[in-house]
Amino acid sequence: MAEATEATEAAEAAGAGVRRGRVVEGVRAYGLIAGMWIRSTMAYRTSFALTTFGNFAMTALDFVAILLMFSRVDALGGWSLPEVAFLYGLSAVSFGLADLAIGSMERLGRRVRDGTLDTLLVRPVPVLAQVAADRFGLRRLGRVVQGLLVLGYALAVVGVDWTAAKLLLLPVALLSGAGIFCAVFVAAAAFQFVAQDASEVSNAFTYGGTTMLQYPPAVFALDLVRGATFVVPLAFVNWLPASFVLERPYPLDLPGWVAFTPPLVAAACCALAGLAWRAGLRSYRSTGS
Repeated sequence: MAEATEATEAAEAAGAGVRRGRVVEGVRAYGLIAGMWIRSTMAYRTSFALTTFGNFAMTALDFVAILLMFSRVDALGGWSLPEVAFLYGLSAVSFGLADLAIGSMERLGRRVRDGTLDTLLVRPVPVLAQVAADRFGLRRLGRVVQGLLVLGYALAVVGVDWTAAKLLLLPVALLSGAGIFCAVFVAAAAFQFVAQDASEVSNAFTYGGTTMLQYPPAVFALDLVRGATFVVPLAFVNWLPASFVLERPYPLDLPGWVAFTPPLVAAACCALAGLAWRAGLRSYRSTGS
């Protein structure tokens, strides 16, 4: 009996070691592939500067639209311009980091349709790392910088009564929000294994999700707010942390402690997205050609 228990524990330890090794291998491969694309991008510095500025300018139009709204109204859903700018900054930076890191996942549907995913399967590197780092777009830094500028403006004018808890929550919310968006990117990519041509569906939850989060929850229907909280938990990116920092009423009358749960929600989302990715990859049967 003791020998069987020891054998089981040894097998579990070996399995855990293999999984850790795969994670380390995936991170290393991601870094190498991303570094290759960065070197390729920086070979044409003028082109990089122009495309980065273009990315910055295009994403800035979203905030220009908000400014135009506030040229006609004093508040949006009971939120002032600095408060909405705070929402916008949190959402834009979190999404920008996720888009920079694994935004290339949205191209998976094309690889599934034309069979080029097969070339990634034969390499001794985790497929997820290869797909995430493929055509790594350093130009996406423009979105992150634009979000940081709006967030900086909001922090300068919003008039928050800062405490240690609020100061700690701000960077935690940004990183957790990026993790949640990364999970959405991976889950949406996993869906491509089944749908093969559903990039617009995935964009509804990624790009559409960050656009929705730029506005206060009070302007949306109650069912949509429930869906963004309990189904696809995008509310944990900025609505709930911002409610604590700005001392605003919580969506759906949730308790105050939920503002500190984004790291747990991000971890759970990443775990579920990982399971969805593994299931999708196992179901892949190539094009048959």
